[in-house]
Amino acid sequence: MNKNDIIIRRETEKDYRQVESLAREAFWNLSRPGCFEHYFIHIMRDHEDFVSELDYVAELGGRIVGSVMYCKSRLRDENGCEKNILTMGPLCVMPDCQRQGIGKALLEHTFEKAKEMGYDTVINFGNPDNYVARGYKSCKKYNVCFEGDIFPAALLVKELAEGALDGRKWYYCPSDVDKPCDDAEAAERFDAQFPPKEKGWQPSQEEFYIHSHSVINL
Repeated sequence: MNKNDIIIRRETEKDYRQVESLAREAFWNLSRPGCFEHYFIHIMRDHEDFVSELDYVAELGGRIVGSVMYCKSRLRDENGCEKNILTMGPLCVMPDCQRQGIGKALLEHTFEKAKEMGYDTVINFGNPDNYVARGYKSCKKYNVCFEGDIFPAALLVKELAEGALDGRKWYYCPSDVDKPCDDAEAAERFDAQFPPKEKGWQPSQEEFYIHSHSVINL
C-alpha cells in the first residue's frame, strides 16, 4: 500500500454507521469479550466536549479504513490553575489494514490540526506499545496524574509543543463523555443493531488488563 493512496478527511454524517462498524471490527474481543467502542463513538458525537473539528477518517479505495476522534479535557495544578487539553480516542483501523501506517497518518494529521486550534497537549489512555512511536510518553515523565497521585502505566501524554508542560504536578480531569458506556444494557441494545458476532477471550484482553491496572510508583 502506498501511503499516498490514503485520503484523510473529516467525517460526515453519512459516514456515521460505517465508522461505528469500523470501530466494532477493530475493537471486537480486543480488550474484553465483545466491545463498546462503537457505542462510545455513537454517543460521543452529541457530547459538549466532542471536538468535531478533529473528527477524521482515513479512506482507501473508497472504503473507510480508519478513524480518530478527540474530546476536550483539562489539567489542574496544585494551586487550582487549569489548562485546556485534548483526550484522543478512539483511534481505530480495520484489522486487515493495521500496521500499514494508517493510524500514524491520522494522528500526525490531527496533531497538526490541534496545534492550529491552539492545543499543546494530548492525553490518551491505552497500550503504550501502540503509541510511544507517535511521541507519547509516560504520564510520570510530565508529572501528570489522577487525583490521589496515581500515575497509571496506561496514561500517556503527548506534547504538541515542546515545553508545554513545565514540570509542575498536573491532575488529569477527563471528560465524562464515556459515562453512558457504564450502562451495559444500553450498549448491548445498540450492538444488537449490527450483524451478530461471537464474544470470546483472547490474550490481548489480559494484556489490556495488566496495562490498565498498573501504576508507576518510582
